[in-house]
Parts: sequence; C-alpha cells; structure tokens
Amino acid sequence: MAALHVESCGSGAPLLLIHGWGMHAGVWEDTVQNLAADFRVHCVDLPGYGLSKATGATSLDAIVDALSSTFAEPVTVCGWSLGGQIALRWAAREPDRVRRLILVASTPSFTRHADWDFGLESEVLKQFAADLEQNYAATLRRFIALQLRGSENERELLTKLRERLFSRGEPDIGALRAGLDILRDADLRAELPAIRQRTLVIAGERDKLTPPAASSWLAQTMPAARLQIIAGAAHAPFLSHPDQFAQQLKSFLHE
Repeated sequence: MAALHVESCGSGAPLLLIHGWGMHAGVWEDTVQNLAADFRVHCVDLPGYGLSKATGATSLDAIVDALSSTFAEPVTVCGWSLGGQIALRWAAREPDRVRRLILVASTPSFTRHADWDFGLESEVLKQFAADLEQNYAATLRRFIALQLRGSENERELLTKLRERLFSRGEPDIGALRAGLDILRDADLRAELPAIRQRTLVIAGERDKLTPPAASSWLAQTMPAARLQIIAGAAHAPFLSHPDQFAQQLKSFLHE
C-alpha cells in the first residue's frame, strides 16, 4: 500500500489531524499554526485526497489500516466530520495506538434511523451521490456551503474553503464515492461504550450536518468523553473560531 502524504511540524506529544469528506489536510492550515508550539502536529491526506494517491483503501477499516501502517507510535487523534468516524473506528480497533480523541463536528451515524433522530435523511446522501456523478466539483462546493450554513463569518469562510478545495489538485472520484458510502452506511453507536480513551467532543452550535444533539449523545455514551459547544459555529468550528477551538484542545490535552 502506498504511503499516505503527511505534513508534520512543531514539537511535543504527537497529534494527528484527520480531515473530512471532499477536503484534504490543507484545511487544517490555520489550526496547525495555533498548535505547533505545543504539539508535534501531523496532518494527513486520506487515500485519494490531496497529495495521497488512491490506494483502494475505500472502506472505513481499510482507511484505518492505512493510517495504522503510517503512524507507528501512539498518537492523539483529532478527526473532523468523516474524520471523526475514522478516529472512532481506529480507537475501537486499536486502543493501544490511539491515546486520546478529539471529535469535531462528528457523529456515530450521519444517517437518520428509526431510533436515531440526529442524522440526515438517507435520500439527502443518495442525492449527493447522484450529483457527484454529474458534476463532482459543483457537488463539493454545495457540500462546503452546507457545512458553513449559519456560521458566523459564513461568507468569508466560504471563500476560504472554496480557495482551498482544489489547492492540492482534484480528489479521486473513487475516494469521493467511497466516502459518501461511509457517511451513508456507517453506524458506530454500538462501538462507543467500549471506547475508553479520554475524549473531547467539540460541536458547533449552528451545525446543520451533525447537530449538537448528536454530539451530546456521543459524549454521554462514551465512558470518558466530555462536550464543548462553540457558540456561533457551524460544521467547521476550527475555521470559524480558531482561537477558541485551539484553546479548548490545548486545555484538554494538557490535563
């Protein structure tokens, strides 16, 4: 399996940042600047995104395998959105490799179920999948807009994310399809009680994709988790409120 592209800077305990669907590690650029004085920050492009080649690592477990083979030492893992689901599965599978968790605007299930009211209707994700085949660039731009809807500084953030979207080239269409499959199908609720790493769950008060109620449920269900809600933020609190986000993360990791 080809190596994943990783950018590392700073010094201290290792901290891995995992991006969400459709993006790449460049989304963490501002966050890294806030954290590099305290931690050795690793930013990874997932398979088929950014500068990482498409490897056939398309399932949740295959992506975890790729990460596990890339990072030999135990790390604290911070996952945003889809990246949070990847972090959860990794922590459940290899608890000796994941020291702590930070789950940002994430959820155990993006899709609504009869016993889960905090997800999207499956038809929404099916429509994204259909649109992806017609015009993937326009679909990614719409997804970005949905992530930022309602956030403070929404217009400014939308411009920034759109500029970064293809700054590392175009993502692999197979990776995009596979990511949507994970968002549609993954349901990690049953795994949460066994994930005993200390966990910080960070939610945006105005998040339309992963509502704060999902984050609250996540924090209450995991044995060693706590919740922080950032007022005025939507699905990307590390972009809209970078200083507050970094301070919450530092406080948690320095405990």
